[in-house]
Amino acid sequence: MEPIIKIFSGNSTMELANNIANLYGQDLGKSTIQQFSDGEFQPVFNESIRGSYVFLIQSTYAPGDNLMELLMMIDAARRASAHYITAVIPYFGYARQDRKDKPRVSIASKLVANLLTTAGANRIMTMDLHAPQIQGFFDIPVDHLDSSAIFIPYIEKLQIPNLTFASPDVGSTNRVREVASYFGAEMVICDKQRKRANEIASMTVIGDVVDKDLVLIDDICDTAGTLTKSAAMLMDKGAKSVRAFCTHPVLSGKAYENIEKSCLSELVVCDTIPLKETSSKIKVLSTAALFAIAIRNVHESKSISSLFIHSRLKEQMKNQFVKEVI
Repeated sequence: MEPIIKIFSGNSTMELANNIANLYGQDLGKSTIQQFSDGEFQPVFNESIRGSYVFLIQSTYAPGDNLMELLMMIDAARRASAHYITAVIPYFGYARQDRKDKPRVSIASKLVANLLTTAGANRIMTMDLHAPQIQGFFDIPVDHLDSSAIFIPYIEKLQIPNLTFASPDVGSTNRVREVASYFGAEMVICDKQRKRANEIASMTVIGDVVDKDLVLIDDICDTAGTLTKSAAMLMDKGAKSVRAFCTHPVLSGKAYENIEKSCLSELVVCDTIPLKETSSKIKVLSTAALFAIAIRNVHESKSISSLFIHSRLKEQMKNQFVKEVI
């Protein structure tokens, strides 16, 4: 008998996991997180998973308990004789620490990759890693989904007249260039220099933005300092409008205040991390359908290449699955 599939969620991404399970066509698996009085916790599966394909959905944004919870769920599933364990990590935390860029620092994304493998994960499914080469930190298969399949139908629906794409920094140019090529549009680059993390020293624009409607694209919006400063500079250079698309809404510190006070027309994000606050300028697009299709394809040993922006499935995603959650 073919092993059955069971989908479970940690505490950090419960709403998204419920949506994924519903679109997949089944209920979310029964599990609980037992709490001890000192703050220690213990994940427990409340149904048999012996011989099952188990998908564990959990984003690993701060605090570190979210990562620890996922590791313990993987360990529990392995000890409960699950047939195959896939860690579905919509937002892979610690991905910005992917290299040794100064003396005596950790390469935390490699450490997390080791921890997930050691805990017992057989496969990783994630979206928009800060650097795609992080996939090479794993010695197990990685399905790296692309939010462009969600953002592009939304951008098409806007019918922006003088569409030009902008990269908020040099590191995002490849991501932005791919989307710009899809639309046959021009792109510009905002070249920033930092004093330290989350603090920009200076920024310049490479390219023509006069009378253009700009779309900034990035993978993470943390304090929103880069986005809002880029938007202000683009407007000062003669842009007609600026909106931003960021996959992962980390939104820490004064991010919400920065966005509300900015000249951004809107900030469009995915639901890989639940929002802490509401904002009139922030729109949330659901990733549930994309993950549900990817889970089905993985379970049925089918390719997931059809889920990327140059695929015929784009129309299906646009017409049936992309939803706004405000």
